Amino acid sequence: MLTRRRGAEVVVHTPTGARGRPVMLATLEVPFDEEASTFAVDAAVEAGQGLILVNLVEVMPHPGTMLGYGDVDPSPEDAAALRAPAELAHSLGVQVERLRVRSPHPVDALIQLVGERGPGLLVFGPDRSRIRKRLYAKAAKAVRERATCLVWLAP
Repeated sequence: MLTRRRGAEVVVHTPTGARGRPVMLATLEVPFDEEASTFAVDAAVEAGQGLILVNLVEVMPHPGTMLGYGDVDPSPEDAAALRAPAELAHSLGVQVERLRVRSPHPVDALIQLVGERGPGLLVFGPDRSRIRKRLYAKAAKAVRERATCLVWLAP
């Protein structure tokens, strides 16, 4: 970017990724809402920041879960849908990180992850046709009240 100030030319560099805050796109064990994933990828591209994709999986605590038993992988269709925003962002030059977080309290885990990673924007976008309405409402309320960054919820 080139800016003129009092007759002199000054070059202003926009920071790209290193010192900024990433965009985080999160879901609860279902594919991402199409509008939410598009918004998150666009925001990451426009801001020149990384994109963190988070799939939060609820697991019930019992001895087998500590060893990885009882963990069900998503169907091939769901896996492809969860991977699609990462592939799109990567093709546009965005640094992408994919996380699968297993917790007995997935919303609490999301809030903790937001505190640890410090995103500038959290896009909470599970596909609403694939998630229970009450679960989405409860999770959206907790995210709105407890997240320490900007929050965008799928309409």
